[in-house]
Amino acid sequence: MRVEPAATTGRPFTVLAVCTGNICRSPAVERLLVSELGPDSDIHVASAGVGAVAGAPISPPMASLLGQVGAVAGGFVARQLTEQMVRDADLVLALTRSHRSQVVSLHPGAVRRTFTLRELARLASAVDPAAIPAGSHAGRLAALLPLAAAQRGQRPGEPGEDDVVDPYGGNESLYRRSFDELGPAVREIARIIRG
Repeated sequence: MRVEPAATTGRPFTVLAVCTGNICRSPAVERLLVSELGPDSDIHVASAGVGAVAGAPISPPMASLLGQVGAVAGGFVARQLTEQMVRDADLVLALTRSHRSQVVSLHPGAVRRTFTLRELARLASAVDPAAIPAGSHAGRLAALLPLAAAQRGQRPGEPGEDDVVDPYGGNESLYRRSFDELGPAVREIARIIRG
């Protein structure tokens, strides 16, 4: 598992959020995580979809929810997930267990660095903060990943607990439910990264 890409390759640590269409959940994770980490973070956050509505902006209801918490929704363009994106990502955050399986099917080498968003938040919260050294955001996240992965067998989740509901085509309350499922997980991960 690659854990220090910025130090060894000179490129930023990359987090890739993945959902279906790349117009609701994964761009919300991307934009929320960027907002939570701040403009000086050394982590690059991107997103893509397994069945992307390529070229589309963030869906208006999700864009509105992002705006309500101060995250920038504008300037986003949906992208189709590729094997190269998965290869290049240091962490893949899938929005459902099915997305996680699709990511790993695309590139099996990503299995230990692919989590559902809610799974990583749950596992990371069980990691002893003293085990994560002080340092840059990228360094802290790189140190967290193997520790969180080691928690997988010890802290299994309930079926469906790690999934974020897909709001696409739904009403405002379904978008709110989806946002309320992914928001706390993003904030928990960002809190640990920031130290």
